[in-house]
Amino acid sequence: MTTRRYTCVLAVFERDRINVRLRFGKPVCERQIDRRRRLAMFTPGSTFALLRWEANAYGTTLSHLAIMRAVAPGETCCMWPYVRPGAKILLFVAGWGQVERALKAIDTVEALGVAPTDAAPEYWQQVHNRLWVHETPRTYSQEQHDAWLRRRELLS
Repeated sequence: MTTRRYTCVLAVFERDRINVRLRFGKPVCERQIDRRRRLAMFTPGSTFALLRWEANAYGTTLSHLAIMRAVAPGETCCMWPYVRPGAKILLFVAGWGQVERALKAIDTVEALGVAPTDAAPEYWQQVHNRLWVHETPRTYSQEQHDAWLRRRELLS
C-alpha cells in the first residue's frame, strides 16, 4: 500500500511527556511502528481529530485539538505536525479550556447518534469560529445533519 494517496497521521505516546492521539476518525489502514508510535492512514475527504498534549518537568506546556479533512493529491492543504502531507483545518483550538469546550462539542454530536466523522464540515468550522471569539458553539441538530447528507449526495 503506497502512502502517497493517503494522509498519514502519527500517533505518539511517551508517558508524562507527549500524547498525540486520534480523538475520532476512520483510518483505512493502521500500522504499529513501535510501542510508542502508530501510523493511521486516511483517504481523501476523511475527517479526523488530532488531540495533542505535551508536558515537561514543570507541567503541561501545550494542549491542542485540531479537526481536519484529508486532502487529495495536489489539493491545497496546511502542513501540520504529525500529519503528512498535510490536511485542511476545520477546527483548531489551543489551551486546555478551549480544548475542553471543543471536546464537549464532539460529545454533543456523538450524543445525537452521529459519528463526528460524518458531521458536516461546516459545523466544525462554525465551532472553531465561535470558540475563537469565546462564544458558545451552536448545537449540531438532526435537521442540519440530514441537510448535510442530502447535500453530500448531490455533490457526489
